[in-house]
Amino acid sequence: MPLLTVEKLTKNFGGLTAVSHVNLTLNENELVGLIGPNGAGKTTLFNLLTGVYEPTSGDVLFNDGSKTTRLNGMKPYKIAEIGLGRTFQNIRLFKDLTVLDNVLIAMREVEKASFLANILRLPKFYQTEQNLKEKAAELLAIFQLEDKMETLARNLPYGEQRRLEIVRALATQPKILFLDEPAAGMNPQETAELTDLIYRIQKEFRITIILIEHDMNLVMDVCERIYVLEYGQVIAEGTPDEIKGNARVIEAYLGGEI
Repeated sequence: MPLLTVEKLTKNFGGLTAVSHVNLTLNENELVGLIGPNGAGKTTLFNLLTGVYEPTSGDVLFNDGSKTTRLNGMKPYKIAEIGLGRTFQNIRLFKDLTVLDNVLIAMREVEKASFLANILRLPKFYQTEQNLKEKAAELLAIFQLEDKMETLARNLPYGEQRRLEIVRALATQPKILFLDEPAAGMNPQETAELTDLIYRIQKEFRITIILIEHDMNLVMDVCERIYVLEYGQVIAEGTPDEIKGNARVIEAYLGGEI
């Protein structure tokens, strides 16, 4: 059974249908792309899957191997606890906190000392804090941010802020990672480094990744399957080669070439 199953998902905003009868599946340990023109409903779909918006109709079903959970109407923090982590199109770091603290905040939501240990500062509290700091440092090292742990997030270059946001999402120990335009605003070298990094994340963390991205080279390089949205509807799904040769995709989105 797929890790995530989306069935006839629809979202209306008043008289506007932003997402219409979308069917989508995500399997364990695969890398999937979601592409389409501006305004196609890609970020709206991400918001529906991660609890930012509640669907008008349809279902979002998560199967962890032992049970199936219907995610409709659940709060974003509950969905994150279940195993869906994400980044955002517009970076949402705690910019007045250090790099390390940004990661620790995410980790503390997953691995908490008891309430009593926190209040009384019992040894368990200090042991938990030390364990979290060690894990955070290991994560930051993978993303070449270990030497920036005490730097305020606002003082990082743009590309490093993007990487930190991915680290923070991974710190929640997701089973599915949603990346919303991770290469937005990056130069070609940063995009190439990000492409390699996404490969590495999937291999080392063995998680499912779905990404929204306008850089077609990145999408075609890293994705095993691709969904194409137009006006809130899925108009194509397939491998990169199948998408490249899909006449409707070429006409609707790619301006005659890909």
